[in-house]
Amino acid sequence: MPTIKTLEEKPLAMADLKEELKEIKKRDEELSFRAAKVAEQLDTVKVVKPKEAEELFSAIEKLNVPRLKEMHIYKIIDLMPSDMTQLKNIIQGFSLTITAENLNKILETVQEYLPKKK
Repeated sequence: MPTIKTLEEKPLAMADLKEELKEIKKRDEELSFRAAKVAEQLDTVKVVKPKEAEELFSAIEKLNVPRLKEMHIYKIIDLMPSDMTQLKNIIQGFSLTITAENLNKILETVQEYLPKKK
């Protein structure tokens, strides 16, 4: 049995994953069982558009928050917290300590990309 080697491990936003699955489906005409389940799950949650996810990633990255890594930013984009409690819950999931000032900056940046309530 061949050994599978991981060449690269890179975090991916749900928006990018959704686009990748569309490309695979277009190429192969049908998704594998697992890929189809993932696509089904992605259809049930609100996913930001890839362009917006890219812009938001850049905006959060430009804040230069210490210890905030790529995978943390992608999780914030995937979950799009609308208040401080939600943002703190995301950050606590990583055992990451961020100052209140930086949390406010992140939340303000994310709120610019949230859909406006009517």
